[in-house]
Amino acid sequence: MKPLIGVGMVGYAFMGRVHSQAWRNVTAFFDLPVAPSMAVLSGRSEDRARAAAAELGWAAVETDWRELVRRDDVQLVDICTPGDTHAEIAIAALEAGKHVLCEKPLANTVAEAEAMAAAASKAAARGVRSMVAFNYRRVPAVALARRLVAEGRLGEIRHVRAQYLQDWIVDPEFPLVWRLRKEKAGSGALGDIGAHIVDTAQFVTGQALTGVSALTETFIKERPLAEGASGLAGGSRTDGRGQVTVDDAALFIGRFDGGALGSFEATRFATGRKNALRLEVNGSLGSLAFDFEAMNELWFHDETEADAGFRRILVTEPGHPYMEAWWPPGHGLGYEHTFTHEVRDFLAAVAAGTDPSPSFEDGLRVQRVLAAVEESAANASRWTPL
Repeated sequence: MKPLIGVGMVGYAFMGRVHSQAWRNVTAFFDLPVAPSMAVLSGRSEDRARAAAAELGWAAVETDWRELVRRDDVQLVDICTPGDTHAEIAIAALEAGKHVLCEKPLANTVAEAEAMAAAASKAAARGVRSMVAFNYRRVPAVALARRLVAEGRLGEIRHVRAQYLQDWIVDPEFPLVWRLRKEKAGSGALGDIGAHIVDTAQFVTGQALTGVSALTETFIKERPLAEGASGLAGGSRTDGRGQVTVDDAALFIGRFDGGALGSFEATRFATGRKNALRLEVNGSLGSLAFDFEAMNELWFHDETEADAGFRRILVTEPGHPYMEAWWPPGHGLGYEHTFTHEVRDFLAAVAAGTDPSPSFEDGLRVQRVLAAVEESAANASRWTPL
């Protein structure tokens, strides 16, 4: 019998569902020195939390996350709540000696992210581990892209183009959910999906952004209130509509510390695009391109090969990252597998007593980019160093 690590998860909506699937399945495919025990789920509504726990496989329920953190059967806290709660929960859990996995973006502000990173550093000295959940790092094709860059196959990196295109709020009658409220989400497309492309670009290239120039826009300024919504920041009207207080789209250019130039686009108004996280990297010796809507493929050009052009790599071979645990070559993976890989890596680090990646410091670096983008956009796209 492998030692068990009791997991307590806070939140049970979209992110909670995919995280739950990962905790349920990880040891069925990966040989780990420890096994997760899905000990307790926390949600504010007891009835809804109990229904979610029964459906998703959690053994117990708490309606106060503080009680979850205090439980002896919880050694690891998984935070799947809106960004305005991340700092309080994570810091309390780390101070209580619990390992912490926190959804992205790390926080809603740089100050919160700094406090979380400081708490994580202090906890690490006591053997308590923490990780921010940038799951797209765990797409096998993205991990392979990182390997190719690290091996020098692209040479000197010169251009990075990153996009995250969605269309789920194109309808002006789509309700004013929490992701469209700054006091809950921190920012809109910028923090929700822009954070992913910032992290993915920095991860694949191994370089950090040093400055940005940005534009943001909110195309639909008011929306119907979501069911049960009240007391919204920014005001609500008697006709049941409220103000959208975040960006709908963000565009920015940037410079990396290795000299590369970058362009970034995050929007939830790319009509017809559902989840198109795209990355292209051009170097002196080659290029690579990735699109999550074809997530099992990586396109690679090797400039040293005569008449090479871009070739399609089907990232399903046993030697490709993470693929040794899954299906025969040619049998592709899906979105949910990225979270299984995520908890696999976190559990392995916890068991080995090593610092997992991406760390809270990595999350803080992304948060500083997001803040610089907002500052630049608020000041007529002025160049804003990091």
